[in-house]
Order: sequence, then C-alpha cells, then structure tokens
Amino acid sequence: MRIKLQRTNIRKLEAKSTRYEVSDSEIPSMRLRITPNGVKTFILLYRNAEGRQRRYTIGRLGDLTPEKARSVAEIKLAEIKLGGDPATEKKQIRKQAEKEKLSRLDDFLKQKYEPWATARLRSGASTVKRIRSAFSHYLDTPLSEIGPWSIEKWRMSRIDEGRAVGTINRDLAALRSCMAKAVDWEIISQHPLKKVKLLEEDNRSKVRYLTPSEEKRLREALTERDLKLTKERESANQWRKERGRDLLPSIQTDHLTPMVILSINTGLRRGELFQLRWEDVDLKKGTITIHGKQAKSKQTRHMPLNIEALAVLEKWKKQNGKRDGLVFPGRGGRPFDNCNKSWKSLLDRAGICNFRWHDMRHHFASQLVMADVSLNTVRDLLGHADLKMTLRYAHLAPEHKAAAVAKLVPRASK
Repeated sequence: MRIKLQRTNIRKLEAKSTRYEVSDSEIPSMRLRITPNGVKTFILLYRNAEGRQRRYTIGRLGDLTPEKARSVAEIKLAEIKLGGDPATEKKQIRKQAEKEKLSRLDDFLKQKYEPWATARLRSGASTVKRIRSAFSHYLDTPLSEIGPWSIEKWRMSRIDEGRAVGTINRDLAALRSCMAKAVDWEIISQHPLKKVKLLEEDNRSKVRYLTPSEEKRLREALTERDLKLTKERESANQWRKERGRDLLPSIQTDHLTPMVILSINTGLRRGELFQLRWEDVDLKKGTITIHGKQAKSKQTRHMPLNIEALAVLEKWKKQNGKRDGLVFPGRGGRPFDNCNKSWKSLLDRAGICNFRWHDMRHHFASQLVMADVSLNTVRDLLGHADLKMTLRYAHLAPEHKAAAVAKLVPRASK
C-alpha cells in the first residue's frame, strides 16, 4: 500500500491485529509502521554498500511531523549514496552511549553483572558483595582504568594489612571474572587484568582439622546445646499448658547438630548442605545425591552415609516430619545463607579457635587419609574435579612416603 504520508491520510490508517507498513508515494523507501496498539513510526528501508537491506528508524509520529520525517529521510538517503549506513551508525552510537553509561565499576555491577551473576552463578550474590567490599575505592573508577599497577598497589596494601594470601586471591579472582564478562559483553575492548597473576599459595599449610580433644569438646558442646534447647522448649510448654494454650512440638535439637555431624561425616560443602533436599536423601540405601548444579565441580556425585550420618538424618527427619523439600530450611522455608552466629557460639562453648565451617570438610578428608584411604577415593568423596586439590592432604599419610623410599634399600643390606 502506497499513499502520500501526510496528516489527513495518516489519521485514516487504523490499527490491525498484526503490524503493517504503508509506503510514502513521494519517497517509496520511507514507510509508516502501524502496530496493533496504534503506535505509528516512520522508518526508512535501504541497502547499504554491501547490498544488505537495512531499516533505519526515523521516529514516531507525534515526536515529528510527516514533513520533518520526509526531510530526515532525504538527508539519510543522500548519506547512503555516499556510502553511509545510518542504521548501523545509529546502533554504534547507542552502543557507545551504553558503554559510557556502564563505564564505572559500580554502574557495571549494578546494571549488568549483578543481575546476571545472581541468576546464573551458584554464589553470585556473595561474589558481587565480595567485589564491592574488597574494591570499594574503585567503584567510581572506569573499568578500563583498573589496570595491573593499580591492582598491584591494592595487593601490596592488603598484604601490609595482614590479609591472607588466599583471601587476596579470591578477591582478585572475583574481580577478574567480572572484567571478563565486561569484555564478553563488549563493554570494554580488552581485559585490563588479563596478565595479572594470583599469588602463590601454600595449600598444605591451610589444612585445619580437629584434634581428638577438639572433636570431643565440639561433640560435648553440641550435646549441651541440645539439652538446653530441649529444656527451654519443655519450660515454654509448661508455661503454655498452665495458661491453656496450644503446646509447641517437643524438640531434641535444631538445625546445627545434624548439620555439623553430617559435615564431619560427609565433607559436604556448606552450600551443598544448605541446598540439600529430602528427595536427594535415600535413607534406605544410605546415600546422598549432590547434583551438578549445586556442586562446585558441576559434577553429580553420590555420597555414602555412615552409621552416624544416617542416624542423625533419621532423627532429624522424625522430629520435623518432612518427606520433601529442604533438609535444613531457613526462615520462610528458604535455604540458609549462613549460620555464623550459632556456629561461633558453638566454637566458643567448645573452646575451639581458628576453625571455620569449611574446615569440617578438611577434617573429613584428613581423617580418611590418616585412616589409609587412597587419595583417589578421597578425591571422589570430596567431589574434586582432579587430584590436584586432594594432594594437599597427602602429607597426612607419611607412612606411604617412608614405605616408598624403603624400597630403594638393597635386599642384601636387609
């Protein structure tokens, strides 16, 4: 359909169930697009120097008159004859404007990286929080200006503050991953921190596990805590009974004891524990399934339960009466994101220092290695992608090294 695009003719064009276009009789390559909701927009159809068809949006009716739209179309057609490509140029201008809008670290985090990370990464929210905390003084800095030397100065200051090498590396790794996405999404042309390497770490020195005395005190503290919880619930119910109120369910423990006992006996990562569902626990077969989407290695693994782990889960399930959903639901039925307060209180009660929640995973692995379990089996149980991470526990089995060098002694000297 072709008409002269002027006010009187345009008013007669009504919206239809589908979008349609009307050509201008004076400039056939200029068209008016009418959408089902009645929006009318002037566009220009043309072929660029390579012969590819392009659409250039001139503007909406109301923002400009048909006469003004025709004038713009004539200017753009003249540019096209000279080899111009207004649609591509407009797209590039818009893209550049978006880049400038996202040039600062804070803007990029807020508008791009944080929404993506929280939706796609297993610990996206905490990663963004880590970047904001560790690099707060760079939030107003353009991404391209956060270079190797500025990071080196930041790193030296962190070392001077006494920060652990592992913490510095994790902070930097989070920022580098963020920068990599900025490159992928063409916000910046190249990765400014690509050549910045992480500091060397002594992984073996970081293995912290419980001594027999510490483990005994930890278990005693759990028992004392559970007894206190039980007595407090009994006291509360006595009070309610005297006043004719409904009684609360009796309890023998809360989430902490089963979480700790399960961690010590399975080496589950904290995130895996918080996301664990009853559908993935088979009490008859005595196994737990950790799905790849929850695991750091992205690989599904099946974890056998020993007698103690099985017993604590059976007891917890009986107390809660749940058959599905989260094994350890937090407030509002949502997964826990931490249990720092109760964990710290437990350690204080047990008199244990410098022991993180993650160290229970080290404790699990260490006990296996010292019980002469092969490193490859330990790797499989921990869900490590390769043996490199598991080798940090190798020094806990020195008898294997002694046996190896003993084989060098000539038989005649034995």
